[in-house]
Amino acid sequence: MTKKVLIVDDEPHIRLLLEQTLEDLVDEGLIDLLMATNGQEALEMIQAERPALVFLDVMMPKMNGFDVCQKVKRDLGLVEVFIILLTAKGQEFDKAQGLKAGADIYMTKPFDPDQVVERSIQVLGLTV
Repeated sequence: MTKKVLIVDDEPHIRLLLEQTLEDLVDEGLIDLLMATNGQEALEMIQAERPALVFLDVMMPKMNGFDVCQKVKRDLGLVEVFIILLTAKGQEFDKAQGLKAGADIYMTKPFDPDQVVERSIQVLGLTV
């Protein structure tokens, strides 16, 4: 059974880069990719699709990643949705805020594509 992975970023080139990074897992039929371009769309998609893994940007229109994360984990109680905040905000304060909001992992941009694949395989329990 394929696992759903949601990529949330308002920057088209970042969404494309993540899509290309995870392409082999899609081609092998291990994951299905979903996309959202803002926080509100992400929240709606998470509620409807229940992805196993979400790569979530912080600085986005309509709702920032911290708020999305908090709503998913605390308000909706969807603790099984694994959230990786993937952001340019690399200060310790930002990292602490992200983890406090309920993020499972905090990664900074620019990201290492190999690390994204590695984390995805690990989080989703995939056998590659």
